[in-house]
Amino acid sequence: MDRWEADDARRRHMARFGRRDTAPELAVRRELHRRGRRFFVDRPVSSRCRVRPDLVFPRARVAVFVDGCFWHFCPDHTHLPRANAELWQRKLLANRQPDARNEAILVHEGWRVVRAWEHDDPAEMADRVERILDQWHAIACRAEHPPIPVRCPTEGNR
Repeated sequence: MDRWEADDARRRHMARFGRRDTAPELAVRRELHRRGRRFFVDRPVSSRCRVRPDLVFPRARVAVFVDGCFWHFCPDHTHLPRANAELWQRKLLANRQPDARNEAILVHEGWRVVRAWEHDDPAEMADRVERILDQWHAIACRAEHPPIPVRCPTEGNR
């Protein structure tokens, strides 16, 4: 069977799963919000691709993706369905291609991309994001407030 065929029951079942506000994504959002971090949710960041990161920190140009183990084909946790296993494997492997392409575009445009799997600990994920934001903040502060040059008096300027 080469075509993607789904019966009505499968279609209804899959339609229940949204592409945003998943439990792992909400856990990371809650943790970052608890730490005082503010962000945009599901916001487009590039005109060159239709990608919408799960969390966006626009000033720092940080895009966070919390990938589901099944749909993004986690090497540790993906178990293929028994029915149409070959078809599912092709489909799930193909899901990785847009991820890689979109990430390359964002990096080329100056974004820092943070990816996590749904099985990652939300606190550890928040730590990773905060480290990147803190690095950006330190660089931004130095750029806004460069050190004042000190002039040494010379003999002629006394």
